Amino acid sequence: MAASMKQATGGVEDTAAEEEPRVLEPGAAPFGNFPHYSRFHPPEQRLRLLPPELLRRLFPQGPETRPILGLDVGCNSGDLSVALYKHFLSLHDGETCSDASRELHLLCCDIDPVLVERAEKECPFPDGLTFITLDFMNHRTRKVLLSSFLSQFGRSVFDIGFCMSITMWIHLNHGDQGLWEFLAHLSSLCCYLLVEPQPWKCYRAAARRLRKLGLHDFDHFRSLAIRGDMANHIVQILTQDHGMELVCCFGNTSWDRSLLLFRAKQATETHPIPESLIEEGKERNRIRFWRQ
Repeated sequence: MAASMKQATGGVEDTAAEEEPRVLEPGAAPFGNFPHYSRFHPPEQRLRLLPPELLRRLFPQGPETRPILGLDVGCNSGDLSVALYKHFLSLHDGETCSDASRELHLLCCDIDPVLVERAEKECPFPDGLTFITLDFMNHRTRKVLLSSFLSQFGRSVFDIGFCMSITMWIHLNHGDQGLWEFLAHLSSLCCYLLVEPQPWKCYRAAARRLRKLGLHDFDHFRSLAIRGDMANHIVQILTQDHGMELVCCFGNTSWDRSLLLFRAKQATETHPIPESLIEEGKERNRIRFWRQ
């Protein structure tokens, strides 16, 4: 998943990108913008942990139906975005639904324009998924693009945000303060937030890959004070600093990353989590819930 990178100055990076073919060595993606991410982290590993009916239960439709709006940050080439869309709408391969975009619409953003272009070309649901190039840590650009999208639906926030394996890239490239600010922005934009944090061992592996390739180390890696149990740190930041509560953990993927669902506390009355979902999760012994 691609995170945010520093802005190029003087057009040097843009010129280099035009003159040289875009070929990345395995692991040489310091912003998480791997060209074939889904080959080694397939979407199915996440989907098997998430109930297909999750969004319908979190956002039961009333007589005045309006689409559920989702924000996928760090969408890479869109494979997981499309898989989530199909999963939550119970669509099978090759199947389309004319009403799908009226039920769910995802805004998917990534910093890598090449990956975004590929996502746009290969997306089987162009009416339901919008892909944009965005440096999420650029406040001005983020505000303009996200507000423009939300205004099309007469909304000011997203119903749910997806932050899948991107927190590490933000942290490594923007430091502790950058991670804190990133989570602050997300929590202010979304009623619910699904986060898949990378564990600390992934930080060490990412730094080691850069060194083996003879590239510069991450600017903030050695100075990070937030380290160790990253899932717990992110839970603390979101719940103690940013007004969210941890609703549930859906379990861990085969590569040992947990899927954590948060809810904005001010959204409790408008979007209460259904008791049926809680009880069903307990019976399956698949979802662990923390309730305040």
